[in-house]
Amino acid sequence: MGKYAVVITGASGSAYGMRLIEQLALKGHETTIIFSDAGRDVAASELGFELPIGGPGVAAVALAAFLELPSAANLRVVGPEYRSDRIVSDTYRLDAMIVAPCSMGFVAGVAHGLVGDLSERAADFMLKERRPLVLVPLETPLSLIHLRNLTAAAEAGAIVVPAMPAFYHRPTSVDDLIGFVVGKVLDVLGMKHDLLG
Repeated sequence: MGKYAVVITGASGSAYGMRLIEQLALKGHETTIIFSDAGRDVAASELGFELPIGGPGVAAVALAAFLELPSAANLRVVGPEYRSDRIVSDTYRLDAMIVAPCSMGFVAGVAHGLVGDLSERAADFMLKERRPLVLVPLETPLSLIHLRNLTAAAEAGAIVVPAMPAFYHRPTSVDDLIGFVVGKVLDVLGMKHDLLG
């Protein structure tokens, strides 16, 4: 099985990251999850998920319960302050890192090589090592600064998958729309899924 990291930033759309974590866990992949401080607040506001304080194991169990997963065995929840976590090590070798939702602040950090916390350091590490870094930005309308930062991130090697659900699969629920975007992320990672109906 693979090794993945999912970052949930403070942009609206934490449901995308949560659904992605669910899909990776159900496929048996080892998944490291990082909530930014703002991402933790937005997940609580949008989804009612309160990330507990009490260590990575407690957080992983709470996340697995919220997502109704059979086990938390393949989940690790790491705080953004742990800048030396194993996901930035050559010996651990993540298969991919996905930032969903990805705030424009995070995009700016990637575009300009900022490495303030673990998630930024890991993104920079993925680009340096030429490994997949998938950004799922949510913002509208986009300013010229946003567009230039997205372009710079893509030129550096990031894969940009905007959270822009389509309607050709005739969605009947918000969950279908979320599934569409997560399915597109899994597509760029080369993973089979049945999220598009």
